[in-house]
Amino acid sequence: MMETKKKPSSSFREYIEALERYGDLLKIDQEVDWNLEMGAMIRYAYEMPSPAPLFSNVKDSAPGFRVLGAPVGLSPHERHPFLRIALSLGLPAEMGITELVESWSHLPEAAPLPPQEVLNAPCKENKLFGEDIDLTSLPVPYLHVGDGGRYINTYGVLIVRSPDGTWVNWSITRVMLHGKQTMAGVIVPSQHIGKIYEQWRALGQNMPFALCLGVDPAIAMIAGYPLPDNANEADLLGGWFGKPLDVVRCESHDLKVPANSEIVIEGFVSLDETVPEGPMGEYAGYTWVGHHKEVPCFQVTAMTHRHDPIMPVVAAGTPPEENHTNWGVAIAASIQHELRQHRLPVRSCFIPFESAVHWLVVTVDSSGIYSDSKELAQRIGEVVFACRGGSYIPKVIVVSDDIDPSRIDQVVWAVATRSHPDKVIHFADQPVLPLVAYLDQDEKKKAATTKVVYNCLSSDAWPTGYTPLQASFSGYPEEIQKRVRDVYQKLEEVESL
Repeated sequence: MMETKKKPSSSFREYIEALERYGDLLKIDQEVDWNLEMGAMIRYAYEMPSPAPLFSNVKDSAPGFRVLGAPVGLSPHERHPFLRIALSLGLPAEMGITELVESWSHLPEAAPLPPQEVLNAPCKENKLFGEDIDLTSLPVPYLHVGDGGRYINTYGVLIVRSPDGTWVNWSITRVMLHGKQTMAGVIVPSQHIGKIYEQWRALGQNMPFALCLGVDPAIAMIAGYPLPDNANEADLLGGWFGKPLDVVRCESHDLKVPANSEIVIEGFVSLDETVPEGPMGEYAGYTWVGHHKEVPCFQVTAMTHRHDPIMPVVAAGTPPEENHTNWGVAIAASIQHELRQHRLPVRSCFIPFESAVHWLVVTVDSSGIYSDSKELAQRIGEVVFACRGGSYIPKVIVVSDDIDPSRIDQVVWAVATRSHPDKVIHFADQPVLPLVAYLDQDEKKKAATTKVVYNCLSSDAWPTGYTPLQASFSGYPEEIQKRVRDVYQKLEEVESL
């Protein structure tokens, strides 16, 4: 792949300035209520779509604190609908979505470049400790009808490290307010934060944490990437951009955080104290009203922030939102990398936003030679479901590369007309994220379910002598296609006069 020059934002603020230059920012100065109204406005922005809303006047919140909603939602910009994804990765705004996945799939190949520590940083402009901290004074929204509380983290980066210091994990996980200096954080045992938490538990020590709200958007993007165990996101992102990230030491412990963070909340995760968390409107598009669970208590010891800080807010739910644009793109990219490492004839991978990260579409090189389409689809399923990215995906659709995986109409057509119901390939008892919407209670507890591959490749059992061609515009000779386009373009120009 030809290397695409990357132009990273140096901060969350620089990213917001770029959105404004592209006309993809909507400044809202009127007072907005954190209780449902802000969440409703963010959901409206996703579903229109409209520019990202920047709230500067949130009811009952500390002066100067602001909120950017839908930080990586789709843009209404007709030519650049994936603008926010591209800018977040430092890539050209005009890049198409499959090109973005292709580029991001090469992240694991980056030579790690560790961050560099600085002594002074913008995130240290204001410092609060102990009883002076009041998290409830921040513009933290109550997002959805039926949520269990106000969610302070929906797109911030949570930083933890292993006790020996060799593994520093940057991830995005939801965190709910519990009190002025306490929060309820979700720690899933199978995820990296859960594995590191268990290392601290084995030592009988509370786990240090830092929650960074409003980071360089590339940091949020890599925090959603399903990297292998013991991989350090900061090191790989430095390699991706070819320069080390600036980090600064926390006030309460020795964790280091991105220097340009808007807000940093520090503390320790209790081994003993638990608090109720949930429910919350989730990426599959549902709020499981009445469902909550006990989770570790995050005890806050310090908070630092920039002047007039800006925190990001995601109102998760029906697609597309950041779970689909950030996480979905990253999962597809990581699986694409994995399939190519196994030398399978894969052209591209994509998770259609409409599928709420429940489908993965894999396109296969139609010019390649494979003797058995079922065997190839089976092998693709084995590789996908064995890798970390594949643990999130319950359904894989394997198609020829005449299908554009980012076109949901083409994907539906392929599944409907090329997948034989008797030839769906089942994989029993596979690891799965318990948040997959249709799982029953037993499957959620076991974090395992049956997964499937829909084989939409050409069948060896089709009638002899049949050579199916797409009966579509793309099936005509190129010279005829060009003449038709020219005719329509001239007619449209006349109509517009």
